[in-house]
Amino acid sequence: MQLTVHVHPGSRRQSAQGSYDGALIVHVRARAVDGGATREVLEVLAQAFLAKPSAVRLVRGPHSRTKTVEIDGDEQWLRTRLKELLATS
Repeated sequence: MQLTVHVHPGSRRQSAQGSYDGALIVHVRARAVDGGATREVLEVLAQAFLAKPSAVRLVRGPHSRTKTVEIDGDEQWLRTRLKELLATS
């Protein structure tokens, strides 16, 4: 499943919840330096979707706050989980 995320680097907490312009909001502690925030985004998403880290890949947006990510797994379960995360704020 592919999804769009909106990244907030340099946050106090790590989380994947809420919606910004239709994208899942992901808060990460790392700053946007040398790909640190992007790596942490992938880790946070793996945890949020109960996926192996290798199942989460960046598709588009390595230098942007808006990224497209692909997660391997049961499509129906992933979509249900995404709806839950988008509804949480």
